[in-house]
Amino acid sequence: MAKRIEIVGLGAGDLEQLPLGVYKKITREPHLYLRTKEHPVVAELVKEGLQFTSFDSVYEKHEQFEEVYLEITSILLEKAESEEIIYAVPGHPLVAERTVQLLLEKGKNAGIEIVIGGGQSFVDALFQALKIDPVDGFQLLDGTSLAADDIQQNQHIFISQVYDQFVASGVKLTLMEKYPDEYMVTIVTAAGSKQEEIITVPLFELDRQVKVNNLTPVYIPPVEDENVLFKNFSKLREIISVLRGPEGCPWDKEQTHETLKRYLIEETYEVIEAIDKGDIDHLIEELGDVLLQVMLHAQIGEDEGYFSIADVIEGISEKMVRRHPHVFGSVEVENTDEVLQNWEEIKKQEKGEADPSVLTGVSYSLPNLIRAYELQKKAAKVGFDWQEILPALEKVKEELQEFEDELDVINGQSELAKKEFGDLLFAFVNVARFLKIHPEEALFETNEKFVRRFQFIEQRVGESGKQFEDFSLEELDQFWDEAKRKGL
Repeated sequence: MAKRIEIVGLGAGDLEQLPLGVYKKITREPHLYLRTKEHPVVAELVKEGLQFTSFDSVYEKHEQFEEVYLEITSILLEKAESEEIIYAVPGHPLVAERTVQLLLEKGKNAGIEIVIGGGQSFVDALFQALKIDPVDGFQLLDGTSLAADDIQQNQHIFISQVYDQFVASGVKLTLMEKYPDEYMVTIVTAAGSKQEEIITVPLFELDRQVKVNNLTPVYIPPVEDENVLFKNFSKLREIISVLRGPEGCPWDKEQTHETLKRYLIEETYEVIEAIDKGDIDHLIEELGDVLLQVMLHAQIGEDEGYFSIADVIEGISEKMVRRHPHVFGSVEVENTDEVLQNWEEIKKQEKGEADPSVLTGVSYSLPNLIRAYELQKKAAKVGFDWQEILPALEKVKEELQEFEDELDVINGQSELAKKEFGDLLFAFVNVARFLKIHPEEALFETNEKFVRRFQFIEQRVGESGKQFEDFSLEELDQFWDEAKRKGL
């Protein structure tokens, strides 16, 4: 006897909408299994003496829906080893039915034939109930695994599998990532049946209105208010394209990769400033400004026919997956050092040949304090480095003495003193690296401290009613010490 499971759909409504062929099959079948008996058709067929086995009890055993679906699939495949069975699901078997997809996947490996029968999809009933034309574009999403990035706000959206208030709550929170709390959504229960109910509520009330029901999709209409779309990457891309387009901004249209360089540097430093100050609102704004620079460069590339933002995203996505085999592959690592070692090895393989120098890749565009730090890191990776901090400190003392020896006391400085001063800074950077102190960050904090203390001196001078020139350096230094004592 052939091992076989036939899957049929119970439709979206009541008995009058059930296809005749499906009706005959399920009423004559001695081995009928239902994913759930919570369906208008089942209640009516029970009155006609319908016999079946439902899997409603399986839902009570598991916290995750995927576990429910896996167990139902396992039971059906086991039953099919000894009997031909019919499995009935709400709606159409191939629309939003995870157990059907699992049966199609696992049945083949188990040598069991899976046959798809008829059934009316609940989507048809939704279009009719809401009077929507699908040609406008729509999405059908699963409420039990909804992700904000999946949502296309310019289309009709139907979210299925909203079984209860728990699922509805998760759906609500996900939608709130992209929609205003007051955005109107529609809850459609048992569309196309005599029990059909349509309720439109603000998004924040969604989980308060959903009742426990197997036939409750949620409908979200397309967004018409442009402001709601501002969270979408596609909208940002559209805005940048308009700015650079024929009717766009004269300034934006004139920009080139070269003219934008200084803005990228400025905006990057403003991001660093926001981070150092712990100002989250400012950080959001400044990260947006950096993203703007990336988008402008990408749009220029697209306008010139060389590349687009899609190429930029593809490139960085491929690189991140390729250079993280311990996350996206089978490589195992124990700590950050091994991660960095793998990163460098993969980077070498990507380039295909050895660099002429281990220092290749340290950009001349970096501020020189940071460039010194990066050059030392590169050299240290091939062993050109002290093994402990004491020799590094001695090198600082040595460079300080050489700097003092070259000072021209009469003229204030000499060309040799300038070179020795650079050597001294370089040696100090090396000490910072040993201590895992980033020299740029350390100097930034010192600059900020100087600003706070000097502004305190300005305040004290102002309070005195005198001018700066009226104070000696010793008196001003006393204000400095006062600021220091105050913790400024």
